[in-house]
Amino acid sequence: MTNNDELKKALNILDSELKKKGISRRDALKLAGLGSASFLVGNGTEAEASTVAKASEAKGKIVIVGGGLGGIATAAKLSHDLSNPDITVIEPNPISVSYQPGQTLIGGGIWEKSDIVYNTKDFIPNGVKMIKDKVAEFNPEANQVKTESGQTISYDFLVVATGLVLDYGQIKGLEGVGHSAEANPEVSKKVGKNGVHSIYYADGAVNTWKGMQELISEAKSGKKLKALFTHPNTPIKCGGAPKKIMYLTHARLRDAGARENVDMWFYPNGSTMFGVPEYHEAIKKQFEARNMNWEYRNNLVEIDTDKKIATFEKRWFEKGEWDEDLEDYEMIPMSKKVEREYDFIHVTPPMRAPDAVKNSSLAWQKGSASKGGWVELNKETLQHTRYPNVFGIGDVAGIPMGKTGGSARKQYKVLAANLIAAMENKEMTAKYAGYTVCPLVTDIGKVMLAEFNWTKKPTPSFPLDPTQERYIWWLLKVYLLKPMTVYGMLSGRA
Repeated sequence: MTNNDELKKALNILDSELKKKGISRRDALKLAGLGSASFLVGNGTEAEASTVAKASEAKGKIVIVGGGLGGIATAAKLSHDLSNPDITVIEPNPISVSYQPGQTLIGGGIWEKSDIVYNTKDFIPNGVKMIKDKVAEFNPEANQVKTESGQTISYDFLVVATGLVLDYGQIKGLEGVGHSAEANPEVSKKVGKNGVHSIYYADGAVNTWKGMQELISEAKSGKKLKALFTHPNTPIKCGGAPKKIMYLTHARLRDAGARENVDMWFYPNGSTMFGVPEYHEAIKKQFEARNMNWEYRNNLVEIDTDKKIATFEKRWFEKGEWDEDLEDYEMIPMSKKVEREYDFIHVTPPMRAPDAVKNSSLAWQKGSASKGGWVELNKETLQHTRYPNVFGIGDVAGIPMGKTGGSARKQYKVLAANLIAAMENKEMTAKYAGYTVCPLVTDIGKVMLAEFNWTKKPTPSFPLDPTQERYIWWLLKVYLLKPMTVYGMLSGRA
């Protein structure tokens, strides 16, 4: 199916859904305060790179490590903007890739696994060389990477777009469950059965929906049950996903008439529901209205999948002695292990950079970002702070926030423009402003479109209150975002 066919199909579905509400697409878009073009490709309000009017004559060998959304979009953009591009993408799985934002919808029984798969080979720009391999070692001093098969590949410019690792093994009891989840036989022993679930990989999302149905069936029988949802002590991609799957579990239980039999708890490691105060307050109200409980500063550290007991490290502060210099009481950090029983638990795993990045000189060498091994970048230019011919994008980028597909959609244009400027020995003028978007699914048929940047203030693209749950954003999330992202972004044009 071509990009036009996919978009046409999505728009037909959108029209059908709007017809049920008695309104046209034109009226819906007018209500949202935007035209169809901006609705499909997003706004351009922040300081980002515009399309190059004339292709650059700059030359140099560009190697992109990673063939996901960020890597392929960057390759496509560079192919458009260079008159004689020399681009190589190294990706171990260049055939089929999952549209990861759809995994929440699979876990909630709205999509199927087949709905999130696309073939990377269909989007590789003409002239771009693909190497089916995995980078095992970075050597930026020599401008080389080494692959697992033993190839040494040189470059003039490098783009790191590897994604991240789902490090389930940091949780005692889930050792052996790692990034290559679908290929790891240990997964079926520990995640996806016996009440333990995770939407962070495709098969895990499929099993989450099965587990949710089992929970509903038991609850309908009259059993009193407990469902737990976790958020770890590391940066994660799609920071709203742990709450999204909780909202969808609530909705499915409610629609089945069994909600009152399930005690639902959200245990985030942090001290807020959301880093943006306005969204934090909105989510608290939504939780209260749905009788969904939460307790801050809890990090899942161990799980006994046989006994169905989850152990959390709970942290808090206690008042100590009076400090004469500060004229205040000393606050003493405290912690203890707390065991909690569950019938259903959604585990959001700790996340980190792949070993090849984490163990290289490309990673942050100090500060909190060094713990995860994230690539050390200037947060605005996306250029490495110590290696000027290296750039990074997406989940592996060591910048504040930004681990979403919406962020990568803004980043790749900035990266491509700045990489070309570096090739031409010109000043880098394109700036990434930290744009992040979280279409927070709050119910079947409702989404809160949380847009923000490094100011930690709402930055809505549309003249509507961004803290409100809306049907129009549900249509955007369920029907339009995938074709917009896959066919727009992977072509390097949206």
